This record gives sequence, C-alpha cells and structure tokens, in this order.
Amino acid sequence: MSPHWPVAAFGSAAIAGYGTASRPEYLLIPLVIGLGAPLVAMVGTCIGAGLRERALRAAWVGAALSFALAECIGLLAAAFPQAWLRLFSDDPAMLEAGSLYLRSVGPFYGFFGLGLVLYFASQGAGRLLWPVSANIARLLVAASGGWLVLCPGSTLTQVFIAQAVAMVLYGLVNAFAVAGGAWFGPLGWPRFSLAVVSRSAVPADR
Repeated sequence: MSPHWPVAAFGSAAIAGYGTASRPEYLLIPLVIGLGAPLVAMVGTCIGAGLRERALRAAWVGAALSFALAECIGLLAAAFPQAWLRLFSDDPAMLEAGSLYLRSVGPFYGFFGLGLVLYFASQGAGRLLWPVSANIARLLVAASGGWLVLCPGSTLTQVFIAQAVAMVLYGLVNAFAVAGGAWFGPLGWPRFSLAVVSRSAVPADR
C-alpha cells in the first residue's frame, strides 16, 4: 500500500501508525523539561538582578542543548523508524504509516525542543504572550493536518507534513520572539550572533 494513497484507504492502520510513531515526542517532554525547568529560576534570578544579557545567554545555551538533544533523537527515529515501531507491532500497514510519519516529522524534533525550552525560559522572564501564541499557532497548523483526514483525496504525506510545519513554527516563533527583545519591551527585529547573544540586542549587564 503506497503512503501516497488517500488517508481513508489506510483506516485504522494509519491511526495506529501515527499513534505509535508519535510516542517518541512524549518521551522528549521530560528530557526537555529537565533542561527547561532550571531556566525558570536562572532567567528570573538574572533579570531580577538586572543581568539581562546573562539571562538571554542562559536561555540560548539551554535552547541549543535542547535543540541538539531533540534533533538527534528525531534524526535517529527518521533513519531507523522500524527499530522503534516493531517494539509495538509487526503489522505491515502500521509499519509503513509509522515509518512515513517518523521520516516526515522526526527531522524537525529539534524545533519542538527549541520551542519548549524557550517557553520555560520565558516563564522566568515573566513574558508568556509569545510562547502561548506560538503554541496556539502550532495547534492550529496541526489541527489543519487532522482536518485533511476528512478531505477526499488527501494523503498521509500531507497530514504528516502539517505536523512537521507545526513543530517548526512553534520553535521559530519562540526563538524570534526572544531574539527580538520580547522579554524587555516591544518586539523588534531578531538579532543573532555567533556569540549566542548579540551585545547590541540588549542593555549590558549592570
């Protein structure tokens, strides 16, 4: 059965493949929380002490680590999808649908880790408008992918690409908001540097 056939042609196999293949994302959450939770205190303490640049540096270091960790897991899942899927079932249709999901979405796990850890860092900064907006945007894009299931002629590839786009959007919105100075005032043009944080983007440490 081709993965480009209409979603309806897969039936329960598509649902089982998606459910099984998406489980690594749930495993990522406690790993990213392990990096993000300390950032709440670190960022909050630095900002409270007037050390804005240090707060941003801590956030970006945590974001880089989270991105790398999640991306490694996603790339491994995309490269060897059946090593994970066969832990749960040997059904050929499920394996095909699940493999398609991991190959479509796995390479973008890093953006999920990036967005989630910056959400925690933003808690420390007391600025959650953009992280919440990013999550809403992610849910809307992901829901649009689910809506495709109901559309005649839709394919699993289209549905899974929507999930990947949702992850990328989540990570990028959070990253651009932090880089654009949303923690300290109106959102501006994002500034990045090879030194992780541009010294011209925020006031210097006091």
